[in-house]
Amino acid sequence: MRVSSTAPRASTRVFAWSGAALFVLSLGYFLFSYAVTFGRTAPPGNSAGPITWNVALFTVFAMHHSVFARERVRRWIAVLLPPRLERSFYVWIASLLFIAVCALWAPVPGIAWNAQGAALWTLRALQAAGVALALVSAAALDPLDLSGVRQIDGLEASAMEFRTSGPYGRVRHPIYAGWILLVFTASPMTMTRLVFAVVSCAYLLLAIPFEERSLRAASGGAYDRYMDQVRWKVVPGIF
Repeated sequence: MRVSSTAPRASTRVFAWSGAALFVLSLGYFLFSYAVTFGRTAPPGNSAGPITWNVALFTVFAMHHSVFARERVRRWIAVLLPPRLERSFYVWIASLLFIAVCALWAPVPGIAWNAQGAALWTLRALQAAGVALALVSAAALDPLDLSGVRQIDGLEASAMEFRTSGPYGRVRHPIYAGWILLVFTASPMTMTRLVFAVVSCAYLLLAIPFEERSLRAASGGAYDRYMDQVRWKVVPGIF
């Protein structure tokens, strides 16, 4: 790690830690929405309108990630913001948009499946495994770094390193694998839940090539070596 000698202002710390807290809040709000709100059966009606609205809503959230990934935009934001707050600003916007997605997600009529007995318990076990996989994988990446808190102290990695132990030794995107398990193993699987699962996972799968292209460009060959060691992206032996 390389450490800057300039101490951050108190306001910078408050902004960064508030962003980290908002990030946690957004995840908690999603879990509540998916478990409770999205699990309610919507009254019969037209599905086309709600589905179109939901796809557009999630697209806005996804576009934010794409825009912030552009180097030109990142440089522009770095000039406008106080030092070290670029990542935290991204976290603030992403968290607020994710809360908006969950709050404004339109109910879609219908139920795809409603498991009972052994099938239900199997789905619950898989869902718990998905949550555990996502948490373990996120912890391996340092949540304080992901949330922008590390950056306010001027902590920067001197060289990119990619783990080949634990979940990251099996697939390159274990957080995505955990997410897929989490959203697709709910029961009853209302159409509200299913549309969210399909749309969110489609975005993740479409984003992988762009994310990996950026990592390859920024890592000086380290990510290419990691790809040689860990072949699979999300599901071992399949993808």
